[in-house]
Amino acid sequence: MSHVTRVFTDLVRVETRLYNSLSARLSSELGLSLGQFELMEIIERVPGCRVLDIAREVGITVGATSKAVDRLEAAGWCVRSAHPHDRRSSLLALTPEGAHLLARSRPEVERGLAALTAAVPAAELDRMGAVLATLRTALERGPEGGE
Repeated sequence: MSHVTRVFTDLVRVETRLYNSLSARLSSELGLSLGQFELMEIIERVPGCRVLDIAREVGITVGATSKAVDRLEAAGWCVRSAHPHDRRSSLLALTPEGAHLLARSRPEVERGLAALTAAVPAAELDRMGAVLATLRTALERGPEGGE
């Protein structure tokens, strides 16, 4: 196995374990998944957020994103409204209940991530974060990375 293949395998395994542990913690404590948390964060952060905006940021299909937003809407955590300039699109917004749940979940996510990464010194996490940010930027700009 080449060095880069090993790095890729470790990256995927670490991401999967972090994601699953954190999602289980959120689900147990607050009744939402990490995926739902991520979508709600994007809806709150992106002005005039549309399903397409979420799909582009997360790197999944518009169809999968729309179904995930449907589930947020069914839970009462977000609403869709008509886009003023594009009848084919809707604007997304968190409901007061969704905004409250998101605010309550942020500290839980931070505590969970701190606990799950406690074995790694902060300086090493910072270095890894910088490397991952560089790689993500390159992938998102390149022909294989979308956009």
